[in-house]
Amino acid sequence: MEINNKISILVVDDEPDIREILQFNLENEGYQIDTAESSEEAMDKLSSSHNLILLDVMMGGISGFKFADHLRKEVKNNIPIIFLTAKDTENDMLTAFSIGGDDYISKPFSIKEVIARVKSVLKRAMLEEKRDNQELLQIENLIINFETKNVTIDNEIIDLTKTEFNILILLAQNPNRVFSRTEILEKAWKDDGIVLERTVDVHIARLRKKIGSYGDYIVNRTGYGYTFNIK
Repeated sequence: MEINNKISILVVDDEPDIREILQFNLENEGYQIDTAESSEEAMDKLSSSHNLILLDVMMGGISGFKFADHLRKEVKNNIPIIFLTAKDTENDMLTAFSIGGDDYISKPFSIKEVIARVKSVLKRAMLEEKRDNQELLQIENLIINFETKNVTIDNEIIDLTKTEFNILILLAQNPNRVFSRTEILEKAWKDDGIVLERTVDVHIARLRKKIGSYGDYIVNRTGYGYTFNIK
């Protein structure tokens, strides 16, 4: 995703009025908008030039969830996806995130909220792409090697699981930002299905123990979540 290029969004919804409202307002924000009235049409229109999909869940034919699942598992396409849906249950939200959705907006929505969510998801995607190009992150004598997926302290390799590694880089790359348990689940577990929030606490406790004194950098903000606290 190139920051300097015009950002392209594919809006997928079976309601013409919603497609029109989203297209009009997002184009006013400077985005290039393509639309599709079904998942089937979206499959044909989606290209490498698109940077984000706004995807309705409840459509005739292939649902938004099934389309997203197809993109993630079969096509291996990691384009950011924001679900738009009239369904607003906890199970629906968990499903959205477990199949690789980046955000979830309930209908009826405000245009201001949609624009804010779009900007947030695009910004996060750009930062993640930039970070993916990093090779090393060093915090004093703790070094994270993104290429080898190794963490060393004082030149000694620390044996971390994939999930522990994911948690560490999420927190360490965003110092002083508080992540809720839900956010950590979305990022660190990725395609591992539905995981309970208390599992986050267990993994962070293990991670803290493994990285020794650097574990003190990982701070639990009661009622909010976890942060990598660097003064």
